[in-house]
Amino acid sequence: LRNRPPMQHVVITGRGAPAALLEEADLVTEMKQVKHPFRKGVKAQPGVEF
Repeated sequence: LRNRPPMQHVVITGRGAPAALLEEADLVTEMKQVKHPFRKGVKAQPGVEF
């Protein structure tokens, strides 16, 4: 990340980012599940969960 071109954007997704990555990032967003169809028995859907 430190060596990327000045205007190049990098998007990293996933859980459990190391503290060093969070420290280096310009923007960090944490998402929280509020409601999901899985709770009502709906199976994973292509294009949504995978």
